[in-house]
Amino acid sequence: MTYDTDILIAGGGLNGPALALALAHSGFSVTVVDARPAPARAAGNFDGRGYALALASKRLLDNIGIWESVAEHAEPMREIKVSDGRVGEGPAPFFLHFDHREIEEGPMGFMLEDRFLYRAFLSAMEDAPNVTLISGTEVRDQTIYGGGVTATLSTGDTCRARLLVGCDGRQSGVAKRAGISRTGWGYGQTALVCAIAHEHPHNGIAHQFFMPPGPLAILPLPGNMCSIVWSEKDDTAAAIQALSDEDYMAVLRPRFGDFLGEIRLAGNRFTYPLSLSVANDFVAERVALVGDAAHGMHPIAGQGLNAGLRDVAALTQVLQNARQRGEDIASPLVLGRYQEWRRFDTATLVAATDLTNKLFSNDNPLLRAARDLGMGLVGSMPALRRGFMREAAGLNGELPQLMK
Repeated sequence: MTYDTDILIAGGGLNGPALALALAHSGFSVTVVDARPAPARAAGNFDGRGYALALASKRLLDNIGIWESVAEHAEPMREIKVSDGRVGEGPAPFFLHFDHREIEEGPMGFMLEDRFLYRAFLSAMEDAPNVTLISGTEVRDQTIYGGGVTATLSTGDTCRARLLVGCDGRQSGVAKRAGISRTGWGYGQTALVCAIAHEHPHNGIAHQFFMPPGPLAILPLPGNMCSIVWSEKDDTAAAIQALSDEDYMAVLRPRFGDFLGEIRLAGNRFTYPLSLSVANDFVAERVALVGDAAHGMHPIAGQGLNAGLRDVAALTQVLQNARQRGEDIASPLVLGRYQEWRRFDTATLVAATDLTNKLFSNDNPLLRAARDLGMGLVGSMPALRRGFMREAAGLNGELPQLMK
């Protein structure tokens, strides 16, 4: 049987290119179909959107040849401070403080802007002889036949592959056409995302401040800049987003505090509705799901992209091992290994983010007392504290080879 490519990836956000490069490094031929025009994405200027990359994710980027080209733009997260409180009152007396010096591996993670990461992926895909990028089009249909899958693109062209991977987000067309259903719900919260410039240095410290409407994450970028992910109830967030920049900052300042001195808006402002959406299966016949197509979670711990990159590393290892054994890389047995590896880890992470959001996004006095006491307890126990730090760094569990 003749194939145009070993693996066809639908979706060219970040997980799609990462998977393409990881598979290419393992000797597979890969085609990526991206609905967005690549030049337009690559030309983006600063807008404040960034990702908290766990240490394990940084290792993957290093192993697929990306990290060297983005390292100068990355800001290490040397400390994380987690606190609870109300607007204008400051944090509660009990809080969590994670310092990277307590673990041997180094910084727990790095902040990196979307524009730098995508440019690095695009450049690497252009240089990889066994990666083909088709941008400005999308997969519209897929047909399974004996030994492969044929995908029909919006251009009318077709592509035959051994395996189709859906990296096409929470509304994954690949998953729907494969008959994979989803479980999930909305949180009634919207994330307000922006970047701010500030007077005093942040010293590589990330802050997570839990307030009754939702958490405020303050994430360090290079220089005196931070990325903000600020959750509010849907109606409140819509009203805030509709304000002028000046009035927007007037609402943010009492939530942010003055610990970094004067602050001002830098870049654009964005909003994202927050919800949970998990595929009931991560695989189907000749189909696998990666990233948000498999699991979309609350950004409360900044683990969305990290979970997707863990999918990338696990699927690459499973397919590589199958090929070495002479197996059909898209057989139910092989894809079942990927699902078994990722389902439990993902379920645990989804449950943890969901529970944390429900526990902290309220003003119940009994829950407030319990969670503050719990943070104080964890903070006072070095072994437990280091366990949480290793979890944040993505170092716990069965690590795929690309993340070691």
